[in-house]
Amino acid sequence: MSENEQVKNEKQGKIRISSENMMPIIKKWLYSDKDIFLREIVANGVDAITKYKKLVEMGEVKPADDSAEEYRIDVRTDEAAKTLTIEDNGIGMTEEEVEKYITQIAFSGAEDFLQKYEKASGDGIIGHFGLGFYSAYMVASDVEIFTKSYKGTPAVHWESDGNATYKIGEAEERGRGTKIVLHIADEEKEFLNEYTIRSLLRKYCSFMPYPVYLNAKGVKEGEKDEKGNEKQADKPVNNTQPLYLKDPKECTDEEYKAFYRDTFSDYNEPLFWIHLNMDYPFRLKGILYFPKVKEQVQLEKGQVKLYCNQVFIADNIKEVIPEFLMLLNGVIDCPDIPLNVSRSFLQNDRQVQKIAKHITKKVADKLTALFKDDRERYENCWKDIATFIKFGCLKDEDFYEKVKDIVIFKNLEGKYVPVTDFFGEEISDEDAEKGKQAKAIYYVSDETQQAQYIRLFKDAGLDAIVCDTYIDPHFISFIEYKNPRKCRFVRIDADVDAALKAEGEVKQDDYKDLIELVKKHLVNKDIAVKADKLKNADVPAVVNVEEFMRRMSEMNKFYGMTEADAMKNATLVLNVANDTVSKLTGLSEEKQEFIVNQIYYLAMLSYKKLSPDELADFMKRSETLLADYAK
Repeated sequence: MSENEQVKNEKQGKIRISSENMMPIIKKWLYSDKDIFLREIVANGVDAITKYKKLVEMGEVKPADDSAEEYRIDVRTDEAAKTLTIEDNGIGMTEEEVEKYITQIAFSGAEDFLQKYEKASGDGIIGHFGLGFYSAYMVASDVEIFTKSYKGTPAVHWESDGNATYKIGEAEERGRGTKIVLHIADEEKEFLNEYTIRSLLRKYCSFMPYPVYLNAKGVKEGEKDEKGNEKQADKPVNNTQPLYLKDPKECTDEEYKAFYRDTFSDYNEPLFWIHLNMDYPFRLKGILYFPKVKEQVQLEKGQVKLYCNQVFIADNIKEVIPEFLMLLNGVIDCPDIPLNVSRSFLQNDRQVQKIAKHITKKVADKLTALFKDDRERYENCWKDIATFIKFGCLKDEDFYEKVKDIVIFKNLEGKYVPVTDFFGEEISDEDAEKGKQAKAIYYVSDETQQAQYIRLFKDAGLDAIVCDTYIDPHFISFIEYKNPRKCRFVRIDADVDAALKAEGEVKQDDYKDLIELVKKHLVNKDIAVKADKLKNADVPAVVNVEEFMRRMSEMNKFYGMTEADAMKNATLVLNVANDTVSKLTGLSEEKQEFIVNQIYYLAMLSYKKLSPDELADFMKRSETLLADYAK
């Protein structure tokens, strides 16, 4: 018994459930999510208030004399008494209703809930909905109910320790509504802590439609103390009118930003947002925010909160929200989502699939509109949204089809250009059979490392795109797969393209002695050597790795192969138009060895980082060169 309330005409009864061992089993299933009890009980209070309001609106109940009555839910912690109390001023219950809804339905409902969990075999019930009142025993050793029906019948007290018996009787007179008192178990003392309960209310009840107060002191707005100073009024922990419920036309930018800050505790302004608002063919409201991403590792920090009638369900439910949208921050409220079902059921539910497709379409429409209507802003946001869009294309074909023309890359001039602008004419079946290849799209993966190749391309009047994020290798392979006859991607250092070569064919036999000389002196005996004539005579040599072999090498390296294995596919291309290279054969062996490897290291520096031993050798040779030059 709690709070000194007297009970009369008490009687005992037996709870009709088939299993007396439900509690240990449910605790096993929900061990890591036991805090849902608070959501379930507060949600019951919300339902009770809603039912009463409807009766008043229908004229079946005459409202209280105080027409300004505030519908509310009060939560109170009492560490001394070891109790947590949740109270509402909703419809209340008669003794017969307590017998029916608590003793019979609530406990049988818990049994149904457990059976669904067992059938799910670990698949998981979405949001853990359906446990209801029985969830209180996740943290309480004993639970009491004090309730007074709107019908004016005597107040009722009910109590049970969660086993097969309960006590019920007449309680002291009280106001309309229901008070549930949880006697917190010794091992669950954390749920007596005000900060813990406030955090849980913020998590699960942030947008519930009626004010939820925690340890309210009964101070109203504008109330003053004896000295005339205004007291600090009680404030609800929740926002009963979240922004996503408003008409988008009535929302200001500042309201969107404030809602973002309050909901996600992120004080960086979002780039932009999408307000979802529809009632047919399903009900869906929400706001999706595109956050600023300073580093690529932050991409996993997205959080899309799923609600049902303003009650929190869970974060990032991929069966409802497309996986790539998890990179965003947002709130989605969809009453039409079935809750008391497994994730696998959701995955195959047609209505849920329609909802996911609609969300995807809205995101694609927003991005396309921004690209067309405010290209400058779109380009300014690109660094933050590029990975999201590319990941979305990889994960969702419908999304790719909608945004493929707005995927942009920076070119060598620093301008953003849609990747489709680089596509060539689609090659015919006949040309494909003859071995004709699709147009090459050259790309740079490291602007610093590949600076020499960039210079060669610019000098030749050629362009390339910059693909320097970790997702780009996967994305360009995907683009090739989707457009096999319009494009192929070739890294800028993969080959000496005809456009980079000077006029006239270079026969390898004509430079056989030069090639053998270079092979003889090279510190790297694995690299192939060939001769060619470049338009730019200042460059003595470049390193090429054929695109397909380089991609294979990178994949092998990812799975544990060494850098040396990758370099076996490399070719050192000697530029016979270069004065230094042309003089090599006439020098002493000592000078040949020195210059050959200096040329090699310079070429390698434009391709990749040197190994510690290579770098040490290169530095030593450079120091010798400086000393000789100073003589």
